Amino acid sequence: MAVAHDDQSWGPARVVPRHLRVPFILLVLCFATWGAAANLTDILVGVFRGIFDMSNFQSSLVQFAYYGAYFLLALPAGYINNRFGYKTGTLVGLGLAAVGGMLFLPASEILEYEVFLLALFFLASGLSILETSANPFVIAMGAPSKATQRLNLAQAFNPIGANIGVLMGAVFILPELTPESSKVIMNDAELLASQQADLDLVLRPYLGIAAALMLIWLLILFRRFDLPESPVPLGSEAKSSSTASRLWNNRHYRYGVMAQFFNVAAQTCIWTFTILYAQDVVGESAEDAGWWLQTSLIIFLFSRFLMVWLLGIFRPPLLLFVMAVFGVLCCLTAMFSLDVVGLVAVVSASASLSLMFPTIYGIALQGLGEDAKYGSAGLVMAILGGALLPMVHGAVMDTAGPAMGYAVPGVCLALVAAYAMFDLKNPRAAIEDAQAESKPGGERP
Repeated sequence: MAVAHDDQSWGPARVVPRHLRVPFILLVLCFATWGAAANLTDILVGVFRGIFDMSNFQSSLVQFAYYGAYFLLALPAGYINNRFGYKTGTLVGLGLAAVGGMLFLPASEILEYEVFLLALFFLASGLSILETSANPFVIAMGAPSKATQRLNLAQAFNPIGANIGVLMGAVFILPELTPESSKVIMNDAELLASQQADLDLVLRPYLGIAAALMLIWLLILFRRFDLPESPVPLGSEAKSSSTASRLWNNRHYRYGVMAQFFNVAAQTCIWTFTILYAQDVVGESAEDAGWWLQTSLIIFLFSRFLMVWLLGIFRPPLLLFVMAVFGVLCCLTAMFSLDVVGLVAVVSASASLSLMFPTIYGIALQGLGEDAKYGSAGLVMAILGGALLPMVHGAVMDTAGPAMGYAVPGVCLALVAAYAMFDLKNPRAAIEDAQAESKPGGERP
């Protein structure tokens, strides 16, 4: 995990060493691209429901295919990283995701919903491998004392890509879809033609994403990444059981996976139900409620860059604790201030969420060495929280009201705060910080 020739031997450690800036920028492009693909996928739920005339449950299989691929491919990605290194893992992820994007072309010709789900599964599988590889790859690109700040910087470009994905959906797909009212008077041939035209609209952005992924793939393939990785020799995979045992016995890592599960759950709950809160609690129109959600995403985006700066001043677990407590307070306000104040609190919670994913990632992988290649897989699999806890949130809303539903993300964020407090009180952090400060260029953030 060390850097071959860090250029910071005689001064404060840089977030990204000079000789790794171009490789770092290439990985940043990966973060932005998978953000665009993920948020574009959110739009497909409603689009497929209209095109194929299906139920909400059938259309929700879009998210099932996406989350399922992320969950299933994380461990194979850990094996690839362990056996061949982070660069190979990144290339495999980029290549598989590009194949998934290109599969939308034959899917639009076949006109079968299952083929689109298969294309989406391939895309998400590649993104799962990419994310499992790119996050620890960024952590390895420089001084360990700057690892969490460096990952936050790279992750700051993910919401930029996410907003691009939303924009592509809003500009290239949604306005051009055949209105449902006009389908009523169409004959079978006209319905088939409108279906083909609507699916072609879905095709364009995904072909663009596939092209971007292939370009990044080529740039990374031919770029030297000067990191002293030590891929595991063939025949050494039997030791993976001991790696799993070490990871499980490492409380910082084990609790970190749990914290990541609840962080992703809180983020999904807060954003999924923002519009419903604005409409049902405050009485906003559907159009105005959408702008409140957009404001949340903008706050999230700018807060990511703010957190990168603050991580240069405060220790990551301390900042994580403060922001998690702030998020809990936002949820409590949303529960008991049933007016615009509560809605502002819901939107403001995005500021606390902006810090969490990369910071928990960095803290949990701290000091794992080669085990981080498998450890990163567990942290990506924790995205499953975003698929499970929103159902609990919805159930609470149905029984206790839309405002009380925010007790669910409030509890999730409280558990994240507990993890941060655990890290602050555990001697490991203090010992490693002292060791870092005793070395040239190893100052603690």
